[in-house]
Amino acid sequence: MRAFACPVCQNFASFERDRCGSCGAALGLHLPSWSMVALQDGGTTIDGEAWVRCTQSDPLGCNWLVPESQDPAARGRCLADSLIRREPDPDDTIAREKLAPTAVALRRLVYQLDWLGLPIDPYWRRDGGLAFDLLSSYSTGERITIGHADGVITIDLVESLDAYRETLRVRLGEPYRTMLGHFRHEAGHYYQNILVETGAGAQRYLARCRDLFGDERASYADALARHYEFGAPPDWQESFISEYATMHPWEDFAECFAHYLHITDTIDTAREAGMVLHVDRVRFTGPRDIVPLESYADVPIDRLLFDWKWMSLFFNRVNTAMGKNPLYPFEIGKPVADKLGFVHQVVRESAA
Repeated sequence: MRAFACPVCQNFASFERDRCGSCGAALGLHLPSWSMVALQDGGTTIDGEAWVRCTQSDPLGCNWLVPESQDPAARGRCLADSLIRREPDPDDTIAREKLAPTAVALRRLVYQLDWLGLPIDPYWRRDGGLAFDLLSSYSTGERITIGHADGVITIDLVESLDAYRETLRVRLGEPYRTMLGHFRHEAGHYYQNILVETGAGAQRYLARCRDLFGDERASYADALARHYEFGAPPDWQESFISEYATMHPWEDFAECFAHYLHITDTIDTAREAGMVLHVDRVRFTGPRDIVPLESYADVPIDRLLFDWKWMSLFFNRVNTAMGKNPLYPFEIGKPVADKLGFVHQVVRESAA
């Protein structure tokens, strides 16, 4: 992710903070410019337009700005928070406590989607538009299934509980499970539907998508039952990014889309920190200096994955030095690289 600086003192400003930790200036995130701006009396003027804080600044800790002349259908919310269609009742204090950190993950997703230029068409603007139902099975006892259907992404807030999520990760044998990962995966389902399977994208991408991922018309229910009874095939790592990706072509695409977001966001973060791997300063043989690009939109996927291979080696070593699991414990073989290349093509050709 892009690094932010306080416009008053130029010190580092966190993505989630509404005040500078150094000088105390009031800050707000201005999405159109992907930057932090300083506020006076809760607002500011940018290019002649008045901007104010999102109405979720108090209940959800949002630091994003909205135009004062915003569409009333957005309810005074920033783009990310306006996508929340359903949320726990105000008197459900247990669930509401977990809503705020979940909304941070949602804002990270929306910021990256906007940065990549992907279309974000809210449900309140058109039928079938993007929406999020952030519900809780923990406080209500209601069965909540994380998933996507007709533009609506459902997330179970119980996944924000570290103990619950980690227990589930271990039981399912997953190397990685986070709330942001859920958002990225489910967004993959949404974009496969609107960019690949329907509209103009179907003629352009669908045949190639089926060649790479398989026919999405195969029974999902049968695939689900088969996966949970027999698991992934023994040789799954040769052609898939994860065991879950083996279940059905839809899940394969969604997993690859999520990993594309993982990789691009992490390597962007490294670049924004000025990180460069100098081949003459490491103890192992490297091909060349690894200098992350400002953008990988105009280069083949091979360049992105080459840089990522070496950067992730460093990130994995940092994590293990702290007694943690490797940051990116995944192998990317040729079949997976081809799938990521397809996602890369769809993303860059669909960019606004």
